[in-house]
Amino acid sequence: MALKIYNTLTRNKDLFVPQEPGKVKMYVCGPTVYDFIHIGNARPMIVFDVVRTYLEQLGNEVNYVVNFTDIDDKLIRKAEQTGSTVPEVADTFIGAYYEDLEGLGLTRATLNPRVTENMDSILEFIQELEQKGFAYENGGDVFFHTHKFKDYGKLSHQNIEELQFGIRIGVDERKEHPEDFVLWKAAKPGEIAWSSPWGDGRPGWHIECSAMARRYLGDTIDIHGGGQDLQFPHHECEVAQTEALTGEKFANYWMHNGYININNEKMSKSLGNGILVKDLRKQYKWESIRYFMLSSQYRNPLNFNDETIDQAEKSTERIRNAVDNVKHRLTAVVEDKGHNVNESLQVRLTDILATYHAKMQDDFNTPDAITAIFEWVYEANALLQEPVVKAVDLHALLQTFNEMNQVLRLYAVHEGELIDEEIENLIVERVNARKDKNWSRADEIRDLLDSRGIVLEDTAQGMRWRRK
Repeated sequence: MALKIYNTLTRNKDLFVPQEPGKVKMYVCGPTVYDFIHIGNARPMIVFDVVRTYLEQLGNEVNYVVNFTDIDDKLIRKAEQTGSTVPEVADTFIGAYYEDLEGLGLTRATLNPRVTENMDSILEFIQELEQKGFAYENGGDVFFHTHKFKDYGKLSHQNIEELQFGIRIGVDERKEHPEDFVLWKAAKPGEIAWSSPWGDGRPGWHIECSAMARRYLGDTIDIHGGGQDLQFPHHECEVAQTEALTGEKFANYWMHNGYININNEKMSKSLGNGILVKDLRKQYKWESIRYFMLSSQYRNPLNFNDETIDQAEKSTERIRNAVDNVKHRLTAVVEDKGHNVNESLQVRLTDILATYHAKMQDDFNTPDAITAIFEWVYEANALLQEPVVKAVDLHALLQTFNEMNQVLRLYAVHEGELIDEEIENLIVERVNARKDKNWSRADEIRDLLDSRGIVLEDTAQGMRWRRK
């Protein structure tokens, strides 16, 4: 079995072969740190965390670089609005990014380089392009000659005449061609700026990633990733300027995740329908957010609404209950080291793992990989119905689950969380305390359950409970 990745460049699922066996160079475009991250930013964070972690599960060492754009028009405006400086704005929202990263159960990249820490590399990159005839200066700005790079458009699969219609900004009359893009921007009066051979200014957006990818990963990288919206112009421009400079292929595999819509509408500031991750985390556990993100193939669009996130929460609760109940049962059985795993159970667990790996190796097909998790839930619940269960079988169950959960991470133990049987025991104790008129103990248990997110409900059939 071999991993295949849908490559935006080739429009095919290509067999993944890293340049150096066992080592993967991976660059993903990170956030512009002028505000808190929203749910759309969170999708590539989770998607490429899965990619990285699964590559590591296959035995690779992954050098995973995610940049911070910490100088940009948006940061300058934010600094003006808040009466602070651009570096202060960047520091604030980089800190907030890391809080959200950890709050989503993600691990940090190998490196998070900042644009402002790589100005020498950026300037050197632009100068080399100018020396090779791929860049020209006009009015303190430096532009890239798109018509001198014959493959411009190969990533987005458009011809150069069509590309001008996808350019984000109006045509600058100083450009020799409308498709030319800025490498260095002359500073306006009062703006933060760096010295350069063309005067004080700051880098254009596209050059930043090319310079940092080259500095930290080399001329050719294995995987370059980002959101679908970055395919053009950002990634197209990265390809052009990097390959024009090095004469080498920039990235062997290009991966792009799909958009997130909110209630079937495109997320946008004009509609006011953006959802910040910091707010979403207050309502839902990170496993539920992660489940929602992984419930659709990463290249497909994803629709967020109350129903989809609530369904994700219910699904992760099913998984959590099954795992917790296996762990709890394990505490009640005697270890039996001399026994082997039940043969039929072992066959089923082996099949479940085979399904998981087959789906993950098919371009990280997480929705179908999640079906393997639920096959495991079925087997776990069936085994727990048996009057006598061997410890070796429970250990085999958990070992299989842990291998899948290592990457998908749909289960986590949160501090202070109660498992089902602990809840049931506390409810029985509370009922008995009330019978004995031990009101203080009954109230103490009620408050404990409430603090752990457990709601008690009196019904005609007796006391029931649910998680908030």
